[in-house]
Amino acid sequence: MNAEISTPADASAPAAELAQRLSATPRGARLARRLTAQQLATWGYPHDGDPNDTAQHLVAELAANAVTHGRVPGRDFELRLRLLPEDTLRIEVSDARGDRGPRQVTEPDGEGGRGLILVTLLADTWGVTERGVGKTVWAELALGRPAGPCPV
Repeated sequence: MNAEISTPADASAPAAELAQRLSATPRGARLARRLTAQQLATWGYPHDGDPNDTAQHLVAELAANAVTHGRVPGRDFELRLRLLPEDTLRIEVSDARGDRGPRQVTEPDGEGGRGLILVTLLADTWGVTERGVGKTVWAELALGRPAGPCPV
């Protein structure tokens, strides 16, 4: 695995970040969710807390979309978690597919697209940013104060 992990002693510092490239497979999507749970616990948001649970659901949906709709054979997707000031988590999932943007279902009987409804309900805000190759789908979530001090 190619991990770029920075966990400062003060979790509210702007440098608190995890960046990880993962295989564009269901296994990679599951690992993204597990990495999120562990990183948030490291930052003081326990596994059994609502902020950690909500972040895991957001990452699970964005990673599943990257694997299902953004997959390019032989290319990974990237998970990036950043702890921003005021205890806000920014989740970014990047894939190599720029020609397919996220889409939401507008018809009740339509297939697919319901996951972004979940993202809309759980995230404070979300959007899509184009990249040189592919796109990044991001979401931000207010976490509140950490339950305890960030372990060093």
